[in-house]
Amino acid sequence: MIITRIHHHYDKNNEKTSTEVHANWHEIKSTRNRILSETDWRFMSDQTPSQEWIDYRQFLRDLPQQFTDSNQAADAWNAYPIPE
Repeated sequence: MIITRIHHHYDKNNEKTSTEVHANWHEIKSTRNRILSETDWRFMSDQTPSQEWIDYRQFLRDLPQQFTDSNQAADAWNAYPIPE
């Protein structure tokens, strides 16, 4: 999971409750930018990136244009398979 939208809490009896958390665009864009930066090395001239990495990075760059709702963007990102 990239953007945490569910927080789990345990009470004194070790009972778990879950709370859905609103994702905000600042967190999404900041995490996206960090991941794009951390994976730039895969696209240097001496590397041959897989199609999965090309598609994943394009998906990340397109997030703000593809989704108007930040929660939908976070959920879609969490569901997207991260390349190996």
